[in-house]
Amino acid sequence: MKTRDDIRNVAIIAHVDHGKTTLVNELLKQSDTLDEHTEIGDRALDSNDIEKERGITILSKNTAVRYKDKQINILDTPGHADFGGEVERIMKMVDGVLLIVDAFEGTMPQTRFVLKKALDQHLTPIVIINKVDRPGARPEEVVDEVLDLFIELGADEEQLEFPVVYASAMNGTSSFDSDPAKQEHTMDPIFNTILDTIPAPVDNSDEPLQFQVAMLDYNEFVGRVGIGRVFRGKIKVGDQVTVMKLDGSQQNFRVTKLFGFFGLKRLEIQEAKAGDLIAVSGMDDIFVGETVCPVDHPEALPVLRIDAPTLQMTFMTNDSPFVGREGDHVTARKLEDRLKVQLHTDVSLRVEDTDSPDAWIVSGRGELHLSILIETLRREGFELAVSRPKVIYREIDGALCEPFESVIIDTPDEYSGSVIDSMAQRKGEMLNMETGNNGQTRLTFSTPTRGLIGYDSQFLSMTRGYGILNHTFAEYKPVIRNWEPGRRNGALVSINQGKATTYAIMGVEGRGTIFVDPGMEVYEGMIVGQSSRERDISVNITKGKNMTNVRSSNKDQTATIKKPTHLTLEESLEFLNEDELLEITPESIRLRKRILETNAREKAAKAAKKATK
Repeated sequence: MKTRDDIRNVAIIAHVDHGKTTLVNELLKQSDTLDEHTEIGDRALDSNDIEKERGITILSKNTAVRYKDKQINILDTPGHADFGGEVERIMKMVDGVLLIVDAFEGTMPQTRFVLKKALDQHLTPIVIINKVDRPGARPEEVVDEVLDLFIELGADEEQLEFPVVYASAMNGTSSFDSDPAKQEHTMDPIFNTILDTIPAPVDNSDEPLQFQVAMLDYNEFVGRVGIGRVFRGKIKVGDQVTVMKLDGSQQNFRVTKLFGFFGLKRLEIQEAKAGDLIAVSGMDDIFVGETVCPVDHPEALPVLRIDAPTLQMTFMTNDSPFVGREGDHVTARKLEDRLKVQLHTDVSLRVEDTDSPDAWIVSGRGELHLSILIETLRREGFELAVSRPKVIYREIDGALCEPFESVIIDTPDEYSGSVIDSMAQRKGEMLNMETGNNGQTRLTFSTPTRGLIGYDSQFLSMTRGYGILNHTFAEYKPVIRNWEPGRRNGALVSINQGKATTYAIMGVEGRGTIFVDPGMEVYEGMIVGQSSRERDISVNITKGKNMTNVRSSNKDQTATIKKPTHLTLEESLEFLNEDELLEITPESIRLRKRILETNAREKAAKAAKKATK
């Protein structure tokens, strides 16, 4: 079989924060790709603002490096389970993978997830044990863990013969020896292992064209761009081709531009052939998974299979008294159109209509997946409201089932008891407990997904920030009955509209935890704190003190209150109960009741209580 020895296509996969993007940066620096004047940031491939702020990779990135006159196409993929949709379709574009594993943490839930995807595609693996210079690193033990994982996931004999390279991407060093002292100040061991191990792509460029779209991008000059791999044949600028749509129909278009990847740049090219990773423009409504073919030889590749969502929320237009104050896009039409645009590039997302023209059910792979979408919308100027996240149930063999997750927790020994108790309250079943010599305990659980909603912030507080929590979808199992996790305490709810005052906050803070600062505008039905009791408490947070003389006025100005608690977007989503919503604007995040008017809300609560008796 004829192959192209001038090219290799490889993806980098790993658990979150095990060093994928840092390694790509170092490969760029040490290859024959960038000139000496080019500077790249610490995380050059994380080009999205949210990615840079959170230090995670969300969207797959393409780049290419030159080494020994060969081009190595590198795809840096997400390491978080919520963005597994990106990982799955990228596997179709490559012939091998670099599996990055932390020399201290070892195999983690997401390592299992991404490795399973690679093995299922029969890709050739190379294992890189990264951060070998980290205190407490145990590279040889971690290699054994990786081998056990390969066997457990059903790797074939060839895949079990994976080569191992030990590295410190941060320092730009690598070696075939596990001893950190023998690290070489070069990435050559990795480059050479890629060339020697990863199969060269098949060169069937004399056959009819097949190009499949794996990712989408948009350029204001050329419109929508489909990114993918040429699996067969050739494609040229000006070619008249047809796209095999997902619904089975065909649509002809002319290729207006082709782009190849080199370093951090996307360069215009005139032609590409089998094995190349390219971007194609010319058709405005091309979608992920569709195949581009010759007009006279239409033949679609298998549609990419994507794991189904496990979590859903209701997105709706903002109807609070402050609507339109801070955002540019507030109408149902604009929000619906934007959600549909997201569907074009995010294959793990689902959007369904509801009985209301102003609300949609949005389903994703997890809390992070959906919260990133919300954050993206608010940065684009949208105002909206969202409900509490809910898990998606399925009926399997006649039984109602819910999603369960594999949870691995690393915590200092002194907090392990509290962690075990908290997981038991969330119906987590402990599968394993390992106590190390470094004062750390590793706990493994099987836990229903709904038990993990809202757990992240509690876990960080419980372990004083020293604990590490990792979880990924495992399977659907029969629903746990007569149990519903959630917030136990009620809310402090404003009874009027105005500005919060220090005087009013002083009178209320004894009833719970306050979320608002003095001077912050509030409205009736807005949640201004968490109650210390199980029931909601209506409060006047805008009341001012009647001043009768200079002395009392000066005394109030010097009054002090406790520092209010400010919740992040994720913490706010975790806080929500069924009768509450989260109002989101470009400038603010506000918790509120679904029914804002105090009397109407109290009547509805009494009616609901009466109906349950």
